[in-house]
Amino acid sequence: MLIYNVTSLVEFSIEKEWLIWMKEKHLPNMLATKKFKTAKIFKVLNDQDQGGVSYAIQYHCKNQQLLKEYLINDAQLLRKDEIEKFGDRIVLFRTELQLIEEQS
Repeated sequence: MLIYNVTSLVEFSIEKEWLIWMKEKHLPNMLATKKFKTAKIFKVLNDQDQGGVSYAIQYHCKNQQLLKEYLINDAQLLRKDEIEKFGDRIVLFRTELQLIEEQS
């Protein structure tokens, strides 16, 4: 399993609007691509002294090929929506994580 993690630094002034938009529009659009099984939003609790609030959004993907297909076919359009709506009031950092082991 792969996790496509997008950490977002969101200006305080748009936090509520952005979070509603993520829940009601962006995450459903991401899942509609059929490239991801689930999507989770986490609020980062430390390092909040950067002029905004940080969130980590994790999109769980079955394999590297599906993630590659998303990046080629879908990412540009979905990123455009966010940029048009929020502009430079959000800073994004993307990482790809591969699950090595899970213990319970």
